[in-house]
Amino acid sequence: EPPEHVKFVFATTEAHKGVPTIVSRCQRFDLKPIPEDLIRERLALICTTEGIDADVDALKAIARLADGGMRDSQSILDQMISFCGDKIAESDVLDVYGLVSRERIAELASAIGSLDYATIIASVDAFATEGRDLFRVLLDLEAYAREALLDAIAKKGNTDMLGTPLSTESIMRMLDALHRGEASVQRGLSEKVNFEVVLLKAAEESRSRAIDSLIKQVAAASGTTPEKKKP
Repeated sequence: EPPEHVKFVFATTEAHKGVPTIVSRCQRFDLKPIPEDLIRERLALICTTEGIDADVDALKAIARLADGGMRDSQSILDQMISFCGDKIAESDVLDVYGLVSRERIAELASAIGSLDYATIIASVDAFATEGRDLFRVLLDLEAYAREALLDAIAKKGNTDMLGTPLSTESIMRMLDALHRGEASVQRGLSEKVNFEVVLLKAAEESRSRAIDSLIKQVAAASGTTPEKKKP
């Protein structure tokens, strides 16, 4: 048996794989992802200390790529220094890791919200030709759509962040379609085709309406109250 003053720390990102006989003897602490702003500030401090000239957008891209992990962000920064030397621009990070700038994510999101199918297809073609990570683009797109959802909630139900005024219901349906498509983009046989299909479905579903909403709308127009069905 170890001395009483010894404490073992078992750290993992896959807690579900822990052996029950070990897990039952552990006190569990779930650590939250570190906010991107804090990661960016820490990376900026490291760059200042080490004499690295990294622009703010480059550090933002690294922080976004790290998904809340400070260690991962520093590993990425080390790799970028190996590739680029003491001067790092956003375009360098995007090219090395196959990311897409926030501006292009916003343009794609607006195309989906506006049902601009031609722009959606053209964007996917461009991303594929440039060798971008389409699964990562999908995740960034979901994050942007979530920002639009929060904006709609703050503005009492509608936002124009997605190219056209959309309700919270429409954005939630879009987000649901994007989320459902993650597996097909990540593990499907044709990443590009699956990505296109997911985006087109998301555009279509953002315009669909829930049956309950339609019933309420029709009832309100006719001045009646819909009766609840008996079980």
